Amino acid sequence: MKIHEYQAKKLLAAAGVACPRGIVAKTPDEAAKAFTELGGKIAVVKSQIHAGGRGKGRFKEYPDQAGVVLVKSADEARQNAERMLGQTLVTVQTGPDGKRVNVLFVEQGLNIARELYLGVVVDREAGGPVLILSSEGGMAIEEVAAESPEKIHREPVDPGYGLFGFQATKLAYRLGLEGNAIKSAGQFLPKLCRFFLDNDCSMAEINPLVVTEEGEMLALDAKVSFDDNALFRHKPFSELRDLNEEEEAEVQAAAAGLSYVKLDGNIGCLVNGAGLAMSTMDLIKLHGGEPANFLDVGGGANVDQVTEAVRIIQADTNVKAVLVNIFGGIMRCTTIA
Repeated sequence: MKIHEYQAKKLLAAAGVACPRGIVAKTPDEAAKAFTELGGKIAVVKSQIHAGGRGKGRFKEYPDQAGVVLVKSADEARQNAERMLGQTLVTVQTGPDGKRVNVLFVEQGLNIARELYLGVVVDREAGGPVLILSSEGGMAIEEVAAESPEKIHREPVDPGYGLFGFQATKLAYRLGLEGNAIKSAGQFLPKLCRFFLDNDCSMAEINPLVVTEEGEMLALDAKVSFDDNALFRHKPFSELRDLNEEEEAEVQAAAAGLSYVKLDGNIGCLVNGAGLAMSTMDLIKLHGGEPANFLDVGGGANVDQVTEAVRIIQADTNVKAVLVNIFGGIMRCTTIA
């Protein structure tokens, strides 16, 4: 489950992770008021959607308007908010359709000395979480990995303890930090890793992670997602879910107890078992086709669930045919029929 930046920063701040001050705004007047309340000479007005690349993104309706804007007055905050709210922001991660902006986050300006990249993800090869740091903040980590892999530093995170102090210090020196920045990193990095572990995150990305002129390390951005399979342990997180940001068919499928992911092809898939579902999609691709979806009805689906599954598949106007592939060992084929 993904959440917005402003929601992530509220959780991070509660966990002791340093973040700039920010205020949520849902109207132009609220954006202007937020600028005044923050009390600085500059602020940043940020579009809130479930996608990265907002700073380089552009609005369909206003091609010259970026998704993240630096403002120097309450009036500028209001004017930019008027152009951003209710409009469609297109970024490298949204695809050409973009996403509608309904919420803004107005954040205090900082005296930034350096921009870094930080991410915590689950490394399947390492069999646990890994902290990734790079001196190239503000850039897509995939580009850095391809062009300058020596600038990426990885450190395994102990699933029980978290990140050890000596690891944080070692990473700080690798990044060339000095003075107060090393001390700040020694607090920031372990707390961020502890947050990742305690909340069953699947990803926590801070890009950019900034070091101010005063040597303070802060999360200038925050992209956090949680493992859906662990949400039963975090009931309050359900309130953070923004259904407007999710694929309607996927929400409908989840409500019916089905595992469904919409894709761009034209061959619908009705399968049971995640492994078989993925293998079926691979076979379709192998023979030149394009799957329209991943759909796992599981091993205990009833007639109503299977019926809903077919409805969801056929609601996709791209679907020209449906391939049914059922393993009878865990699902009654008569139910499917």
